[in-house]
Amino acid sequence: MIIRQQLGMTALFVVLVLSCFLFGTPVQAKTFKIATVSPENSAWMKGMRLRAVEIDEATDGRVKFKFYPGGVLGDDKTILRKMRVGQLHGGAVASSSLTNVMTDVQLYGLPMVFRDFAEVDYVRSRMDEGLAERLEKKGYVVFGFPEVGFARAMSIAPITSVGDARNSRVWIPDNDPGSAQGIAAFNITPIPLTIVDVLPGLQTDLINAVAIPPVGALTLQWHTQLKYITDLPLLYIYGIFTVTKKSFDKVSAEDQATVRAILAKQAVSVDALTRKDNSAAFQALLKQGLQALSPSTDETREWRSLAGGAVQDLVSSGTVTREAYETMLTHLAEYRTKVSAIMQLDSEEIEDSQSE
Repeated sequence: MIIRQQLGMTALFVVLVLSCFLFGTPVQAKTFKIATVSPENSAWMKGMRLRAVEIDEATDGRVKFKFYPGGVLGDDKTILRKMRVGQLHGGAVASSSLTNVMTDVQLYGLPMVFRDFAEVDYVRSRMDEGLAERLEKKGYVVFGFPEVGFARAMSIAPITSVGDARNSRVWIPDNDPGSAQGIAAFNITPIPLTIVDVLPGLQTDLINAVAIPPVGALTLQWHTQLKYITDLPLLYIYGIFTVTKKSFDKVSAEDQATVRAILAKQAVSVDALTRKDNSAAFQALLKQGLQALSPSTDETREWRSLAGGAVQDLVSSGTVTREAYETMLTHLAEYRTKVSAIMQLDSEEIEDSQSE
């Protein structure tokens, strides 16, 4: 009797083992909890909701995303802390919030390095992948650097020159050493505040000037306290969409590839949408009563000269590595040389047509 029972248990074990080989073990679904301070109606959130559905369908429900937008789970610092302890799996955070992991994540945000989006696109197409690979080695899988846009000075009193800015009470993000060091090069004494404290700061006259992309000012309602917008791109602002490598490794290699492919498309589309939103927001700000100001040629030259000095100080202090900075400069020089050559050809063609 005992022998028959043992044989029966052995047979059952064999059947179970064979079933695993033949049909595979059940794969448990993975739900990534993602937090961000981006509001629900932002371009990034709109796109991610759509991509989450696409990923769910493409993986037959094995990979899902749950979002916590609008800062409901805290600011970027809090989001990253919750990621480290496993309460969250990922987030879309400001690039500067990951400088303690890798300083070069703020490379694109150096003051006035880029003059327009064409330069941004040329450099990022050649450097994004390398930055993402370096971050993954540090434990953060990156699905893109979502664009926020070019920050422009917005103020209660008019600002066109560096001197105007020095006479203003300028906000910078709290706990952002890069911003503090960068603005110091202009001899501007900033007032650091968290994002949630900016609107009350404007209302109480604690600050009277900010630098932010148009869509940010409109979304956060800061424009209700402002009168002027200076049409000069001061710095390029972007974020990082990342999940911890520890959590991503729990997904099968096949599903990882699917997620990466879908979110790569999302990164491209959200940048295009953000640019469209910023253009519309700029016009909306003007309709709301803000007056656009354009610095003179001499004022612009002074801004860029001081920005160049600020960048050199930031590189020398190790805020970004010299290697990454010089690589970026090489790409910028390549692009500007190409543009100059094209403009020269166009000029020659115009001259030829006029002489005929």
